[in-house]
Amino acid sequence: MFTLLMAFSLLISGCWSKKELNELAIVTALGVDKINDEYEVSVQIINPSEIALQGSPTGNSPIVTYHSKGKSVFEAIRKLTKVTPRKAYFAHLQILVIGNDLAIEGITQTVDLLARDPETRDDFDVIISNKTPAKYILNVLTPIEKIPAYKILNSLKTSEKVWGNTTMVNIDDLATAIRKESGFVLSTIDIQGDRELGMDKTNVERISTPVLLKYEGLSLFKKDKLEGFLTEEESKGYNFLKNNITSAIEIISCPKNGILATEITESETKIEGIFKNGTPKIYVKINVDQNVGEVKCKINLTNKNSIEYINKKTATKIKEEIETTLNTIQKVYKLDIVGFDQILHRQNPKEWRRIKEKWPIIFSNLEVDVKIEVNTRNSGTITNKQ
Repeated sequence: MFTLLMAFSLLISGCWSKKELNELAIVTALGVDKINDEYEVSVQIINPSEIALQGSPTGNSPIVTYHSKGKSVFEAIRKLTKVTPRKAYFAHLQILVIGNDLAIEGITQTVDLLARDPETRDDFDVIISNKTPAKYILNVLTPIEKIPAYKILNSLKTSEKVWGNTTMVNIDDLATAIRKESGFVLSTIDIQGDRELGMDKTNVERISTPVLLKYEGLSLFKKDKLEGFLTEEESKGYNFLKNNITSAIEIISCPKNGILATEITESETKIEGIFKNGTPKIYVKINVDQNVGEVKCKINLTNKNSIEYINKKTATKIKEEIETTLNTIQKVYKLDIVGFDQILHRQNPKEWRRIKEKWPIIFSNLEVDVKIEVNTRNSGTITNKQ
């Protein structure tokens, strides 16, 4: 018994796998590119002396990026030890940036590796770098947020909530989406300005930042391969269809000259699928609440007819955005990224099984009836312009 107790006490007395912070390089962002027949990984690592609450900063960059190549992503990550002063630690990873060339070739292996890695969390977000390799996205220094990875993540969150042209997809959801037959989307980022200048510290020392990281709508994937891109307007239409809009801005024309901006404060989308004489049809109903924002025309906002006009014009604008999106995904890419197939399957499993094999063809000609109802809640404090 004594021997058994001694053995048990040895097992629980210490943390055999503990890792000291001064032995680790904390990775906040990871970029993966495909260069010819090799994978290049880039890691954005925190420089602790520059973000410490105590002590004086040295004036060095708050982050350092390291790059490594390998025949696989796994090999490239391991080879980082040849250039990093400490072992790269991925438990605090915030964002994964996938380069365009890798996205075109296929991202299954990369996603599978990172989704299964016990050292990484399962809630970091994934985005696509469109025109610029991912390594350059990670090199850009950003103002306000000392750690660029936090800026990339916060902009993604904010743009989704108040503009409606991006969407957040974490690694766990992405691993699930890849296994489905229908397509999916990822948000797209690019560098605005000279990418070489973005690495210079002067990029964060000026009043007007010359180099910015900017989101540019959504990327479309079929299985695990990049197929194309949605414009900002089409991306917003997609988010309306997916019930992802919490706030957005719509610009409409006034009865005579000028324009008027409205702020969407609430949006609810309901989608129903039916089979009529064996033919599938989709009904989309969206209810929108909005406030009148900027008014750059002569209009009497105390008049009921004016409010009804604004409601109608906003509904028409949103419907046009959605129909443009539907035309692009049905006619150009033929990708059911909205998930109409799942809606029809739930509605009538028997009928769905009958058309399942022909769905790609049926989807491109699927009739989608879109109805928008808009209610203006607030017309502002200046109510009368004539």
